[in-house]
Amino acid sequence: MNTLKQGDTIGIICPSCVADKNDYEKYKRGIEKLGFKAKLGKNIYKDTDRYTASVEERVNDLNEMVYDEAVKMIFFDGGCGSVDLIPYIDYKQIKKTPKLFLSFSDGTSILNAVYAQTGITTYYGQTPILLGHISEYDRKQFVSHLVEGNVTDYISNSDWHTITEGCCRGSLVGGYLLNFALALGNRFFPYQTDKKYILFIEELAQFRDIEHVSMLLTCIGQSRLMERVTGLLFGHYSKEPSPLLFEVLERFGKKYNIPVAYCDDFGHGLNHAIFPIGKEAFLDTKNKTLLFQ
Repeated sequence: MNTLKQGDTIGIICPSCVADKNDYEKYKRGIEKLGFKAKLGKNIYKDTDRYTASVEERVNDLNEMVYDEAVKMIFFDGGCGSVDLIPYIDYKQIKKTPKLFLSFSDGTSILNAVYAQTGITTYYGQTPILLGHISEYDRKQFVSHLVEGNVTDYISNSDWHTITEGCCRGSLVGGYLLNFALALGNRFFPYQTDKKYILFIEELAQFRDIEHVSMLLTCIGQSRLMERVTGLLFGHYSKEPSPLLFEVLERFGKKYNIPVAYCDDFGHGLNHAIFPIGKEAFLDTKNKTLLFQ
């Protein structure tokens, strides 16, 4: 598998937002402190479409990183609008010269599309902003998945809550709830009908209330993908565990007869575990473990 080596170049793009120059210079220095070089996309500071650069500008930044042999990982933040890019990404080139892709939140759209179109594992859970002042847990997640590679055991940094008990196997897919639910009808995310999937999903209380979480989970449940889903791990929603959310997750687990667990290891909270999209995994919600296979 591809991994980063000291001195490798990490490309930073902004498919979902307009970068703040002061902030992104800090993120660049954070990457350099970890021993890597940083290359910033040419259009990350443009606001052509007011809230982002134009689709063409954003796609050009992404594809330029794909074509640049020196760039070993493409790293990007969240926001809104990454779905604009997915019809124009050069998937053939990515398949020919694989890169590491790491993002979070709105990056869900690109990460799942790249995996579905190329079969290459992509990584969900962190963004450049974290490297400005990275926690020890987040640093270990970054190093273990992207530098050392071949991670077998998911390392937790929070108390798990078993919602419905059980064990399951499948390929990991997921990310931010809204983006993932919207991706299920998208032709650039064709799931494989001969595979089983474990979902990892996260949401944040300040972005979406419980009613909307329930609605979006229902949309996932009514999709054809759900016929292939074997389990669900739900990530950080609020600082305090939400009994109402747990009720929603329990109904979901019982309706589809799948094991479900909740944790604060990933999502828009303090912990930013990394999930390899497309990696085979084994989830045991009773014993609160996740193994990568």
